[in-house]
Amino acid sequence: MTKATRKLYTLEFKQEAVRLVESGQSLASAARTLGIVEQTLGNWVKAQRTGSLQGASGKASVSAEQMENRRLRSELARVERLYGQRFETIREAKDETIAWLLWYNQTRMHSTLGYVSPIEFEQDWKEAAIKIAA
Repeated sequence: MTKATRKLYTLEFKQEAVRLVESGQSLASAARTLGIVEQTLGNWVKAQRTGSLQGASGKASVSAEQMENRRLRSELARVERLYGQRFETIREAKDETIAWLLWYNQTRMHSTLGYVSPIEFEQDWKEAAIKIAA
């Protein structure tokens, strides 16, 4: 399996990319020109329309610090999704815990693992170990 790498783009880059689309260039063409995924550019255009990238005045409506705080709060909400919950039965608590563990190990991408899930990282490691042993 290939490891997905996550690129970080500056707010200015995102705004300029959105301006290309808004000036009439197609989403696919602009994405190709900039070397980014079309869906990523589409998300930026949507964010622009909702005012989370840049308003009409040319000022960023959300600062980089605010965006980072939102990302961290979102991450904590997912990690601590069981904290403070009350369950009717032990079975319900176990089911919710198992669901969280499955999400964490199979879906969540870890930056320290090259932006892949722990399961995917382990599979890649095993495949590499087998190739070395052969």
